[in-house]
Amino acid sequence: FFYPVLTGFLPIAIASSFSILAYHNVRHIVRRQLPIVRRKLDQQMTAMVLMRVIAFVCLASPYSGYRIYVTNFPTSRSMPMAYAIGRLIQAILTSVTMINYMISFYLFTMFSSRFRRQMKFVLVKKCWQQWKYWCCCINNLIEPENNIETHNIQMESEENI
Repeated sequence: FFYPVLTGFLPIAIASSFSILAYHNVRHIVRRQLPIVRRKLDQQMTAMVLMRVIAFVCLASPYSGYRIYVTNFPTSRSMPMAYAIGRLIQAILTSVTMINYMISFYLFTMFSSRFRRQMKFVLVKKCWQQWKYWCCCINNLIEPENNIETHNIQMESEENI
């Protein structure tokens, strides 16, 4: 029950159904009296959600299918080659599933110009300026020496000794 339903196809079905509902909602947004900018932002957000759900379905389905297969047809440790192949497939599919948690940033960067602008603003204007302040903080101030006369008097007294 755990692999096939809770971690398998239930999250995929819920994400897919809500993304289809969001897409349907944005299709009907043209009929409402909303500003054009708001409509564009809603369409862009829906496109981002759709891309995210498509990636989620593509990356989560193979592992869920494999876990259902392994649960129904287990491989015995007495056959080491088949067991090793099964473990290799499981490791590869686990890695593909873990990509699911990292891919959002790249998808949003590819498909959203607004996200790219915000990312550029944060990285260049905020982070880069802060980094320059921390790492490259060179004191370029010229300070006058007020003790020039005192320094000259001390040097003369040392020469006399």
